[in-house]
Amino acid sequence: MGKRVFLIVLDSVGVGELPDAANYGDEGSNTVKAAATSGCLDMPVMKSLGFFNIKGIDDMYVDTPEAPKYAVSRLAEKSKGKDTTTGHWEIAGIVSEKPMPTFPDGFPKEFLDAFSKRCKRGMLCNKPYSGTSVIADYGREHVQTGDLIVYTSADSVFQIAAHEAVVPVEQLYEYCRIAREMLQGDLGVGRVIARPFEGEWPYTRTSRRHDFSLVPPKDTMLDILSRNGFDVLSVGKIIDIFAEKGITEYVRTENNEDGIEKTLKYMDRDFEGISFTNLVDFDMKYGHRNDPKGYAEALSYFDSRLPEILEKLRDDDILMITADHGCDPVTPSTDHSREYIPLVCCGKKLKTGINLGTRDSFADIGATILDYFGQEITIAGTSFLKSIL
Repeated sequence: MGKRVFLIVLDSVGVGELPDAANYGDEGSNTVKAAATSGCLDMPVMKSLGFFNIKGIDDMYVDTPEAPKYAVSRLAEKSKGKDTTTGHWEIAGIVSEKPMPTFPDGFPKEFLDAFSKRCKRGMLCNKPYSGTSVIADYGREHVQTGDLIVYTSADSVFQIAAHEAVVPVEQLYEYCRIAREMLQGDLGVGRVIARPFEGEWPYTRTSRRHDFSLVPPKDTMLDILSRNGFDVLSVGKIIDIFAEKGITEYVRTENNEDGIEKTLKYMDRDFEGISFTNLVDFDMKYGHRNDPKGYAEALSYFDSRLPEILEKLRDDDILMITADHGCDPVTPSTDHSREYIPLVCCGKKLKTGINLGTRDSFADIGATILDYFGQEITIAGTSFLKSIL
């Protein structure tokens, strides 16, 4: 049986402000500590593995073990920005020298006019908005007119919301593909997102969201692995974040529970390579909605399922649990926060009691994975494989 790595991204589970956080309006952010203020955070398994030995959250509990069970670290973001695409790309070996563009005043009229002409529909909103509020405020007009609800956020995104009875989902996806084709260069947002909804006012968003990302500008860890015959299995929105580049197989997910179930199914498979999972609920359902209780309960739920994942690890498997940015649920902002990310590594052959301290880049994860599979490290990042194996 071949080597396998299971890389799980707990979307937005940051562990404290980066030194430049104030430049992003995120001074003082610490997503895990913020979730804990709810009194609902219960993560005994992650604690036993060393999660709370990571700097930034290492002062939360007096009964934290003195050393991690296997290996832990926190990683700084070398890229500019704090969005999902940038964070995942850096994990896989691309450091972005400039942040992806945001549109706090909405998208330019010239673009919207051209987009409207191609879609043969009018446009509503065109400003930063909460995803649930925008369909409540504009949904009825959309249903009456058929005009598309277009909006953004503090992230580098162009989002299109439409009622499934007015715009069938496949048609909405086609509109997103048109927008993705048009939004390049200075307008090159990280993601174009389809946001279908259904039902009666104030409406409910469905699970058929779909992200259309920029294509990574150069090879990532995923490309190198797949090109050299290794399996690259995507669970959740990884396939979208990397615009399908370097992925050999994928499954989509409806929520964290579904993502965990599908990861467990891949763990039952014989393959050689990486299974790359994104669990999005932390960010989408709780971080952006400033819900520390929901956030803590989601973290506790992941912890409750972690023994099933650990049980399925084979002798040569490595499990890496990390994040892609923060999304502090108690700050006034509903935006992502510029934070360090955690890393917990597990495996039957890993050294015990290893705390790698603070690493310089998320890309060290990708470099270490390539090193484990015996591949030349031609991406950003420095391998820490010899420190943990």
